[in-house]
Amino acid sequence: MCGRTALTAKPEDLEAAFGLVEVPDFAPRYNLAPSQPTAVVRVPGKLEWLQWGLVPSWADDRKIAHKLALARSETAFVTPAFRDAIRRRRCLVIVTSFFEWQRAGRTGAVPFLFERSDRKPFALAGVWERWISKDGEVVESCAILTQKAAWPIDAVHGRMPVLMDREACARWIDAGTEEEEARALLGPRLPELRVVSVGLQVNDPRNDSPACHVPALPAQAALFPA
Repeated sequence: MCGRTALTAKPEDLEAAFGLVEVPDFAPRYNLAPSQPTAVVRVPGKLEWLQWGLVPSWADDRKIAHKLALARSETAFVTPAFRDAIRRRRCLVIVTSFFEWQRAGRTGAVPFLFERSDRKPFALAGVWERWISKDGEVVESCAILTQKAAWPIDAVHGRMPVLMDREACARWIDAGTEEEEARALLGPRLPELRVVSVGLQVNDPRNDSPACHVPALPAQAALFPA
């Protein structure tokens, strides 16, 4: 599902991981939710911030974005909201972690944080779009692609974001990459992941502090060793 992400990396780590020429100043984000700006790479070497929640170019109202934060990779090439973007406007959504929720009986869900074992930044497959209102307002937005979950994420949730390794990153945003190759890039590419059961602070998007990443129980810092 991937309903929240985080980006807490240092600029030099982002530059090294993605070959960025320059990283603009930004405050660390510990609990980034749909409708908020998220960091993306659309062209090599450049980090930008787009609204998370895609507004198709043909939409009458930008409010549709809250329904389009995620795109299923299995159907994105034929879904009207995403089919043009995934062929022509692919991007990388840059994160240091993301969250999934595991159902806990009938009344609630337990949040889990997923991050690389080395806590370095990584990329999720995304698509982007440019929307212009009748009044000339321009909104550039994006969606994160998801797929069937693999271990260890499937122990928590049935869906996961599409993770990109370094080679896949370059091909994904290359305008010359044809549809068939783009589809092939959407297979599981999992780094070693550290999985943490965290507290319920992350459930409220108004909470955006390191407290969102604190293990719910100290002994549960790594529930699923890589």
